[in-house]
Amino acid sequence: QVQLVESGGGAVQAGGSLRLSCAAYGYTPSCLGWFRQAPGKEREGIASIYPGGGVTNYADSVKGRFTISQDNAKNTLYLQMNSLKPEDTAMYYCAADWYAPGSRCSDAAIRKEFRYWGQGTQVTVSS
Repeated sequence: QVQLVESGGGAVQAGGSLRLSCAAYGYTPSCLGWFRQAPGKEREGIASIYPGGGVTNYADSVKGRFTISQDNAKNTLYLQMNSLKPEDTAMYYCAADWYAPGSRCSDAAIRKEFRYWGQGTQVTVSS
């Protein structure tokens, strides 16, 4: 069992940066991901990480602009978001589960097959 608490969302102008954090309380999951959902759209998996093997995966929409990382000592997941665009506006969620190996973790993120979810943090990018 794990509880996830996101923070770091806010409003920023296009081209700006934000860093989201997701603190995990309880057991340490082996697979973590970031998702987002804009109004009227389906939830989209944007990044995943399998810390045990150093495996990361990104959606094409954020590749080269967003970086997922994990601080094991703090049991915290991060999403560094640079060069933000108005189309990045959404509610951002972190999620976790126990998948292995890294390829299974990446696949689970694409399929949105995570059992544990945070409450979300809003990111708004203005033009």
